[in-house]
Amino acid sequence: MLMGIAALVGTPIKRREDPRLITGQATYVDDIKLPGMLYMAVLRSPYGHARIRSINTEAAKQAPGVVAVYTAQDLKGVVGNIPVAAPLPPHITNGMGRRGPLAEGKVRFYGDPVAVVIAESRYGARDALDLIEVDYEPLPAVVDPEKAAQPDAPLLYEEFGTNVAASVRPPTDEIDRVFAETQANGGIVVKQRMVNQRLAPSPMETRGVVAEFRKADRTLTIWSSSQIPHLLRNYLAEQLGLPQHQVRVIVPEVGGGFGCKLNIYPEEALAAFAAMKTGHPVKWIEDRSENLAVTIHGRDQINYVEVAATREGKITGLKVHVVSDLGAYLQFFTDVIAIAFTLPMICGCYDIPVAYGSCDIVFTNKAPTDAYRGAGRPEAAYIAERAVDLVAHALGKDPAEVRMINFVKPEQFPHKMATGTVYDSGNYQLALEKAMQLIGYQQLRAEQAQKRAQGKLMGIGISSYVEICGIGPKGLTPFGLYESARVRVDQSGDVLIYTGASPHGQGEETTFAQIAADEFGIPIERVLVLHGDTDSTPEGRGTYGSRTTAVGGTAVYNAVQKLKEKMKQIAAHMLEASPADVTLEDGKFSVAGAPQKAVTFAEVAAAANFSNTLPPGIEPGLETTVFFEPEACTFPFGTHICVVEIDKDTGEVHLRRYVAVDDCGRQLNPLLVAGQIHGGIVQGVGQALFEGVVYDENGQLLTSTFMDYAMPLASELPPFELDHTVTPTPYNPLGVKGVGEAGTIAATPAVAGAVADALGLPHVDIPFTPERIWRIIQQQQAQPQA
Repeated sequence: MLMGIAALVGTPIKRREDPRLITGQATYVDDIKLPGMLYMAVLRSPYGHARIRSINTEAAKQAPGVVAVYTAQDLKGVVGNIPVAAPLPPHITNGMGRRGPLAEGKVRFYGDPVAVVIAESRYGARDALDLIEVDYEPLPAVVDPEKAAQPDAPLLYEEFGTNVAASVRPPTDEIDRVFAETQANGGIVVKQRMVNQRLAPSPMETRGVVAEFRKADRTLTIWSSSQIPHLLRNYLAEQLGLPQHQVRVIVPEVGGGFGCKLNIYPEEALAAFAAMKTGHPVKWIEDRSENLAVTIHGRDQINYVEVAATREGKITGLKVHVVSDLGAYLQFFTDVIAIAFTLPMICGCYDIPVAYGSCDIVFTNKAPTDAYRGAGRPEAAYIAERAVDLVAHALGKDPAEVRMINFVKPEQFPHKMATGTVYDSGNYQLALEKAMQLIGYQQLRAEQAQKRAQGKLMGIGISSYVEICGIGPKGLTPFGLYESARVRVDQSGDVLIYTGASPHGQGEETTFAQIAADEFGIPIERVLVLHGDTDSTPEGRGTYGSRTTAVGGTAVYNAVQKLKEKMKQIAAHMLEASPADVTLEDGKFSVAGAPQKAVTFAEVAAAANFSNTLPPGIEPGLETTVFFEPEACTFPFGTHICVVEIDKDTGEVHLRRYVAVDDCGRQLNPLLVAGQIHGGIVQGVGQALFEGVVYDENGQLLTSTFMDYAMPLASELPPFELDHTVTPTPYNPLGVKGVGEAGTIAATPAVAGAVADALGLPHVDIPFTPERIWRIIQQQQAQPQA
């Protein structure tokens, strides 16, 4: 049965992608099987830091089924370095942190790739790794970014004489003056060191690559579990010295990305090189321990926060210093995460008159960090929300009250923050009020007072977040971040949308179809959305930064408008009317004032594609390609409130209730919005309660399996109570802002605030493992009562 054609946008339609996914009919990279396929395994460093004296591969080359073994020497002058989108001065522009696909001279983190084996079976390739003899000279490692920044620290790149890749340290005169004046007037200055620990993105599907090179026409085809097919093609062609038209990237289903697949990794170039050398297709599929060790990690910031406020709770100044851990090498956006996405957003939702941000970005002997769901904005929201809670705690005020006092007001938008960032639109007070009403805030505070009197630990945490999304305006990166769409209407009236974006779970096969079906007034079943193949889709920049709908969806919308206008001209010719008098409604073109005089969408499509009597000046066919580059970013926001109870005997934190009121602008599909928020909350809660990548002092990874790296289970979470407000952005015709990262950004500070509130402390560092909380409780109980 066909779905009705009215008001598709805004309707909670189930994802059209799901049937093939839940029935096992979807194709992932590991499902790709080609004739003569070989398999690649990667030998990785067991040391966090060591010099490579020699590598002996002869025994491995003689192993049964082994076709080739390659080291960095085999790639020299043939395969270029791993690409970096925006190298920063002074050192990165001169090569600091850059690497080839295989380690040369030194290994700098546990898991650093040293050699690859190409064999007839995956098991044979893996077994042959054990036959490679590497003579390592272990070197002192440094895993703490603050220690790495010290003059006497072991150096990852000796030629630069430092591990500090770049520093941003503006003058402090103005913020120092604000702090002094605030204190002179009876106000307060509160200081806190905060740790945003290192996380492993851990998608359900690990990374995977299949490479096939056809010598006859010199074409290289790469199947990759990637968020950025066109960027992968462009940079891989550059790495391999091939023209772009000879490289094709196909992204089949992607079993989760969360930012970690927004990258060009060594394995893509290695598999491609091996395929070109051997003449056989080559497959590499990452195992889980590799994923935890070498796929990028996220976060890993240390933040020094100082906030000044009046006795009434009005924040007068905010000073933040960020120490950002880059890991051992640079990936695509590693060096700009803190500078481009954390520092500009440190004010959060708050109209703070003066803000100061400084940053040191530092190399350590750990896996590279890069974009993980939120990419710098979760860290900024954590800073802003904890800062407000610190002020509330110091003044003995309700944290909701302090937020209300400091919010940017609705009439102030568009609003330039003290950091220079310009927010598009918002109503932060309404979201907070709605969340408080939904959860019964005052009743909870009364209940909390009763429980405290009984010696029980209950806490309430608030997170009124804002984030920057719709990444795409000019000037953000050295290359354009536009998005594209090609829309074609065939002669039967079916609509094909080819998008340059590359959805991997967000549901754009559904929402993009809703946009087109709604605008054309046709059933959604008549619309097909295609993506992920660089040979058939127009150039796009991929899916990340909650940009796909705001930028890619707008490209679809604009392309549809172009075709609608052309179809109106053709319909006017068929109806012998003026195009200005023709309207499109419910799949019919009719003449204003004479609705009985009409032709159907399908009839116009047939005429455009088949007729030889089109009016003069109208080309046959219905197809157009549109590129969209927004004038500014969008700023979704909302308030999440979390209620926790803590078991004094075990230190376990139990989430009792979780309410989320989010505003992502216009909602194209509320069901998909809810799904994105649910998933994001879980990842944010995971950071607050469980997750953390841990290395020992020698750079050995201690969290190399899911036995050691804990993630949240459904049984540990309460039902999420969701609501929303709607504040459209003026920067795209759809009014959409983005929602893919909202839950992750909001959840961590909400839980952090609740736990600190339950313990009666100004701040407790995440993650709130039972041991950490138990020790705090023991210390509190050991202190003499006042």
